[in-house]
Amino acid sequence: MNDAENASAQPNGRVTRRSFLSQLGAAGVAATAAPLIATQAHAAPATAPQASTPSVEAVENAIPVTLRVNGKTHPLNLDPRTTLLDALRETITLTGTKKGCDHGQCGACTVHANGRRINSCLTLAAMHEGDDITTIEGIGTPDNLHAMQVAFVEHDGYQCGYCTSGQIMSAVALLKEPCGPTDADVKELMSGNICRCGAYPNIVAAIQQVRHHPTSTS
Repeated sequence: MNDAENASAQPNGRVTRRSFLSQLGAAGVAATAAPLIATQAHAAPATAPQASTPSVEAVENAIPVTLRVNGKTHPLNLDPRTTLLDALRETITLTGTKKGCDHGQCGACTVHANGRRINSCLTLAAMHEGDDITTIEGIGTPDNLHAMQVAFVEHDGYQCGYCTSGQIMSAVALLKEPCGPTDADVKELMSGNICRCGAYPNIVAAIQQVRHHPTSTS
């Protein structure tokens, strides 16, 4: 019998404090390890993530919608709940139109429908089949800017630029709307377009320049 056995053994089968603690520790280890071993034994083998695919419901619910945007026809299959903004950005990939608040409050998503400015986040794409939709990409090109775009550059009518496309689309539509001659009149008609950078004086100056020279507009 070795020293450890001598230390733990006592006459008449009595249990010493040392032997009791040793047995208690062994039981604790067994109790802790058992659930872990069982979990590992029943764990499913790891699998590589699968690429997501459209649900059957989404495919079944899709409807054909033909949009005419910037003079080009786009036959699409869309969820009937798709907004015009999402159809333009996500499906047709015309990302000049920005998604700001997505609640019709900031004006960053402004486009023209049959020449009239609208918030594209508040209307469904399916409602505009047959309409002539114009986005910022259809206003001008880098080689042939619209007069309003030129005026925005000359008057520094933007800072971060996120709201600029919506501001320009509203400003171009304003040229054909009843509007008084003063800066206050312009501010009233542009009140639906928010510029978080606060470039409002420069925006108004750009619009007034174009209004005073109507022959320079495209």
